[in-house]
Amino acid sequence: MVSFQNGREKFYVIDVRKVSSAGSMNTAIKEFIETTFHVPPIEGEDKRCSIKEAIQQHVKERMAISLSNAASALVSQLVREFQGRKPDFTLITSGLTLQMLALVQQKLVRKAVASFAGISYPSPRPCPIIQNRYGSRDLEIENWTMLTITERLLAGAMGWEVIPTRSLIGSSMEIDNADFFKVIDNPFDSQAKIGLLSALRPDITLIHGAVADRSGNTVLTYPLVGDAFGAWAAKKGVIVSVDKIVSTETIRRYSHLVRIPSYMVLAVCEAPFGIHPGGVTPHGMPGFEAYYPDYDFITKLNDAAMDEKAFDRWVHEWILDCPDHDAYLAKLGYERLFALQGQSHPNAWEAEASAEASKVDFEKAANALERLVIAGSKIIADRCISKGYRTILGGIGLPNLAAWLAAYRLGKGDHSVDLVAEIGMLGHLPKPSDPTAFGFHHMHSSKLLANLDALLGVIVTGSGSRCLGVLGAGQIDRFGNANSTKISNEIFLVGSGGANDVATSAQETIVVMSATKDRLVEKVPYVTYPGARIKTLVTEYGIFEKQPGRDAFALTAYIPSQPSETEAQSLAKLKDHVGWSLEIAPALDRVAPPDQDTLTLLRLFDPRGYFVGE
Repeated sequence: MVSFQNGREKFYVIDVRKVSSAGSMNTAIKEFIETTFHVPPIEGEDKRCSIKEAIQQHVKERMAISLSNAASALVSQLVREFQGRKPDFTLITSGLTLQMLALVQQKLVRKAVASFAGISYPSPRPCPIIQNRYGSRDLEIENWTMLTITERLLAGAMGWEVIPTRSLIGSSMEIDNADFFKVIDNPFDSQAKIGLLSALRPDITLIHGAVADRSGNTVLTYPLVGDAFGAWAAKKGVIVSVDKIVSTETIRRYSHLVRIPSYMVLAVCEAPFGIHPGGVTPHGMPGFEAYYPDYDFITKLNDAAMDEKAFDRWVHEWILDCPDHDAYLAKLGYERLFALQGQSHPNAWEAEASAEASKVDFEKAANALERLVIAGSKIIADRCISKGYRTILGGIGLPNLAAWLAAYRLGKGDHSVDLVAEIGMLGHLPKPSDPTAFGFHHMHSSKLLANLDALLGVIVTGSGSRCLGVLGAGQIDRFGNANSTKISNEIFLVGSGGANDVATSAQETIVVMSATKDRLVEKVPYVTYPGARIKTLVTEYGIFEKQPGRDAFALTAYIPSQPSETEAQSLAKLKDHVGWSLEIAPALDRVAPPDQDTLTLLRLFDPRGYFVGE
């Protein structure tokens, strides 16, 4: 070994030539090193079993079950195993949707701890299956937000009793969840309040991953949505389904994607397409056979869920009459599954966009909802420039389309912004043909992929936020208080999702929604999110803003339905769609008709008119 000095630091270098000439290594020692430090390609306890065996062995009645990543193959087996019984499960999930509705329809669930319960595609709407069970008191719904559920699970995983949050304060959820949420004086700031959430620990978690080894080291590909918090917090452990079981050698190669360690796992079940009709992305794992969401299947499932008898037939056809997951896949047909794999390709959107665009009439005049979205996009772009906002989160549907248009508009100038999707996407460039907020085609262009906590908890609502929120609502009052949760204790809507998180903590929020008298109401029956940070309301008839020093909306601009419509005609029409006493600003603006380029872009985003169709 030789040394040399460089300033105040001394370095040592091994002379390899001297080491090699010192004589050969003792043969026994060489063999000992090779056998001791050899990394085996496969190792660990073998926890592989069928989904049926996993559910039968580990899921018991009255358990609190966390359902992560919409693990549909595991959910369907729950229905098969417990049908006709009364297990009184408590479900913990950010979204009670798709196959999970069968658990409710079969009366297997006593309580749902959720941020959303209903139909989510293509846009959020109430589900009669949920409404009927809720109205008859067969189902209790404990309403939270996307962020607060993950925060509570994170607290449970970390072994904390409580965790602080900026959400919920001022909403009806603050009152409803008083047993699990408290508002206290901030011990470090006498002028401030802080919300405290109690930790949440499910008995068991069911989750679907991309791959795992036989002992349960599990890879989750990005974006991570709620991540593995539910798995980490589970008292008894985790049942994992994966598209493929791989060697431990492969797990080591992709250790940066492993989110669940084997010691937490009770059982590992190989279930190709085990999240269908959802999809799995390839992000971070080259060569993994990703697959696209099956929107046709989702649409038919959701259509069936609009009627009790139709959904009962659906449950029998797709769950009860399929003895296992293999039978389910065979019923789907492998040609369909291979097509879903093809759709997950980064460039698949190009063919879809061309096919959809050929069916669109780009020359027809803008309809009311298109005028609404385009007017909203101009307000969003102007506000980003004037207030210096650098990120935009758009809620599903009309708000999301308005945010997309604004981002493309700003991208042509000097003030670019990044779009945010709370499931874990930042900086994506939405592609035509798929207007859904979390579409796979958009993910391939993201600058950052993470989890819900990072995007919703830091980028959107954190202390360094420079985010403008754009939301919708079921109802809104003149102070900006909004309701998307329930009309009464008998009539349930859908819940908050991430809306409360955004509205209570983003720098500012704009609401974009269609106007009727039963939606623009004098007072909302339930406050899903409070109106303190809601500065602007955009409807198809006019734009409402809070003037300096005022906490209620005043009409600042009207949107004529055609060029010849007068101000008086527009105001008369608007008054028929507003349920509160109208206040009009002294200087009333007239919104100009949409320009053709913006209208074309909007129709490319939503070619089937899912959101902007008449």
